[in-house]
Amino acid sequence: MGPENVTTMEGFILLGITDERDLKIFCFVLFLTFYLFNLSGNLCIVLLITIDHSLYKPMYYFLANLSFLDIFYSTTTVPKMLSGLLVGDKRISIFGCIAQLHFFHFLGSTEALLLTSMSYDRYVAICNPLRFVAICHPLRYRIIMRRSICFYLVFLSWSAGLTTSLVNTLMTSRLPFCNVNRVRHFYCDVKPVIKLACRDIRVNEMTLLYFSGFICTGTFILTVISYFYIISHLVTHQSSKGRPKAFSTCSAHLTVVMLFYGTAMCTYLGPDSEASIESDRVAAILATVITPSLNPIIYTLRNKEVRNSLGNIFKTSQYW
Repeated sequence: MGPENVTTMEGFILLGITDERDLKIFCFVLFLTFYLFNLSGNLCIVLLITIDHSLYKPMYYFLANLSFLDIFYSTTTVPKMLSGLLVGDKRISIFGCIAQLHFFHFLGSTEALLLTSMSYDRYVAICNPLRFVAICHPLRYRIIMRRSICFYLVFLSWSAGLTTSLVNTLMTSRLPFCNVNRVRHFYCDVKPVIKLACRDIRVNEMTLLYFSGFICTGTFILTVISYFYIISHLVTHQSSKGRPKAFSTCSAHLTVVMLFYGTAMCTYLGPDSEASIESDRVAAILATVITPSLNPIIYTLRNKEVRNSLGNIFKTSQYW
């Protein structure tokens, strides 16, 4: 496409979820409720783990990072979506669009790696390579999952997530864009944005597939391997009395893993077609609105230590 067809655009227009007025009001109220619950629930978990010394354990260190991440993961896209639903402001600057897709992929990739680190923690806790059951021998478990190891796993998750996101961000920011500036999504994601470029985007598409696909499938395979060994160990070695306790420590994390990877794979590993655009929107709503707000419920209801900690704090507050 020649230079005469390339224009300097001021920004993009996000087409959003729907143009029907009644449906927009319903979606606004529904998504705002989920978003506020996400903020309050995940912030509560971060504060709870910070102030309660009984939760100073590797699993809760990872959980605090996950909750902190979920707050900003949703905040990257949801406020702009709510603004579009309420006042119809669908414009976003080119810089704002690039920044949004960068932080969305940065935080999404980091969460995938963090969930893998959490599955490794559960693997070490239940059937680690030294062949002892750490649930029954907590001192040995803490030797392996000591503070420095937990810090390095979290640091690696954030660093790798930032690196993979920067590659897609830099490649997208260098694309020239034409007269068409309507993004068929409620936020700026790499797939719909690069389709508006004026030049061949096959390199961008392959880069997105390889990097996002590698993060998504690689971390998913590692997580599946961890839980394969966990379940095998529970079935063959764990006593009938200890088995429910071990399953309860893993079920919450496994639920979050299935929700996260299910939506991620639908978005980045599915076929690229007209029908996939709508499925991508649904998957994105699940990933950015629904799942982050469900995480506090899942980890609270399925975790006895978190419930006890919350109960102790409420009891203490009554004395004040």
